[in-house]
Amino acid sequence: MRPDAEVHLLANDYNAWVARGHAAIARVWTYPRVRDGRRLRPFAALAQIPIGLALRRQHFDAAIVMGGDESPRAIRRTLLVGASRVVAYAHDPARYGRRLTDALPVPAAGHEVDRMMALLTPLGIAAPDRASHPEYALPQGDAAFARAWLRERGLDASRYVVLGLGARKAKKQPSTAQILRWSERLWRERGLSTVFMWTPGARDADRYPGDDDIAAPVLAEALPYVHPFRGPIPHALGLMFHARTSIVPDSGLMHFAAASPGGVLGLFADPADSAPAARWAPRGARATWLEADKRVSDLTDAVVFEALEPLLGPRAERLTGSGDGAPVAAVMPRPGDGQPD
Repeated sequence: MRPDAEVHLLANDYNAWVARGHAAIARVWTYPRVRDGRRLRPFAALAQIPIGLALRRQHFDAAIVMGGDESPRAIRRTLLVGASRVVAYAHDPARYGRRLTDALPVPAAGHEVDRMMALLTPLGIAAPDRASHPEYALPQGDAAFARAWLRERGLDASRYVVLGLGARKAKKQPSTAQILRWSERLWRERGLSTVFMWTPGARDADRYPGDDDIAAPVLAEALPYVHPFRGPIPHALGLMFHARTSIVPDSGLMHFAAASPGGVLGLFADPADSAPAARWAPRGARATWLEADKRVSDLTDAVVFEALEPLLGPRAERLTGSGDGAPVAAVMPRPGDGQPD
């Protein structure tokens, strides 16, 4: 849209890795989070000071608070950058002073992607006519891990479905009984194994809610067609990018899976009390979602497998560049609007 613009990204140390190496980003600046889950990191605030000073020396023409809602903390951090113009959503712009030069009213509706794209309007950049789909290049090392992991278990690429549990809210997760039924049906009707992913730990863990209470009964069954996986996110992505498809609750992993060749069925629940699918649904050529009135565990198997049916057919495209030395790329076509706590 603006080939003459040099784009920098400021992100925290939890998610900055997602954008590293992106061709459109000249530099990724990473700051440490002061709060990590329920834990405070007191020295992180001090570590942010030199980063802020270095950013001010860049003399940016504009800074955008990239989020679909008002974030006072993000706005204040962005104002410290000292850009000539600062664009953000704000209910009451006066609370931030004159340095918030381009305050926009907070949208009452719309998908998060569309909300963020609208932040470009004050800079004279119109949103694209068609919604963009996510793209992610799987690094060669993560692809190699996935191939080795699958080989050790006698699994072939695209002959399994990833079934994930990770979600901040338990109401968005399938129950133990659903996991067992869905895995059995995938094996019986399709000959597809299940790679079962969950976050280890208790539901009240300090850093991130764990799923052991749901996962333990599944593991106890020791089913030959269910293959448990616990590991870092990059390795999980390697397995997702080789899967027939993925079933994942509303989470960051869901959006990664939406960019994979197999796509994703995202699970949402209780839109009146939680992040609704209308705002956070996965987007992609092979991305779809279900939203339960109250809990995902209330969804019938018939409804789930009806939504899965298009995803269990042939994949949209093959994995490419999976040989030594090149990343595995999954770039989705953009046929219009496709269908993240």
